[in-house]
Amino acid sequence: MQLVIASKQLSDLLYDQGQKWNLLLIDTRPFSDYIKGHIPGAVNMDLMQFHWIDSSEQGIKQFNNHMRLLLSNIGVTKDKIAVFYDDISGPSSARGVWLLLYFSHKRVALLDGGYQGWKNEGNRIETRTNPFTHSNFDCRANPKILADLRRVRSAIKNTKSVTLIDTRSKFEYEGSVVRAASAGHIPSAINIDWNNNVDDNGFFKDPERLRRIYSGINKNAEILTYCQGGYRAANTFIALKVLGYENVKMYLGSWGEWGNRMDLPIRRSSQ
Repeated sequence: MQLVIASKQLSDLLYDQGQKWNLLLIDTRPFSDYIKGHIPGAVNMDLMQFHWIDSSEQGIKQFNNHMRLLLSNIGVTKDKIAVFYDDISGPSSARGVWLLLYFSHKRVALLDGGYQGWKNEGNRIETRTNPFTHSNFDCRANPKILADLRRVRSAIKNTKSVTLIDTRSKFEYEGSVVRAASAGHIPSAINIDWNNNVDDNGFFKDPERLRRIYSGINKNAEILTYCQGGYRAANTFIALKVLGYENVKMYLGSWGEWGNRMDLPIRRSSQ
């Protein structure tokens, strides 16, 4: 299944009378936005509430257990097609897609343009809330797309075969905006703001324009993306996968973990 789908494709899934699609549509925006209007049939889960800044072995085990409970709560099952969206092709929906890929669920996609794109194209919306249908989601975790702190520590010593992408703003990267105990970035990381992935209308840029943005990234390298809490980094993870990069991981703890550890090296723009 394509990782990014257009409104027309989602409309076909919703309204194709000739095929009964087992579709789960997840609105990842705050409930205050969801209640004002959402795509028909969508359930609401504000994924921005689930940061995780402990990527130790025990921390990852707890993350796996917590996320399985979360995904079971919203009704994910192995046979369902899950489509995540937020206002635009943004970080929250990308985090949802990454999360299901991490749990080896490949029938998952992000709605390109999000709710605003859907609404602006004249598609139906609704305001009534939709209940969760609980499930028992217990798929195998795939560590090949998750980087932990230990992997990042080793990566900064091996820059020839590993590329670290900081997807935060220039100001966070340089250290003038402080969102942890330390300001700056992980040594050897290059800065490509996730906002470069989307156009002014909130849709992902076409592959040719995305390709130019990431033209300096070796497709044969292992790529680790990070941000503050693993959301913007998930968006860049999706963009790179769309472009055909195979060995991409997201650093789950991101700067929320790294920047609050006094025993880890950091760099600022002046260094």
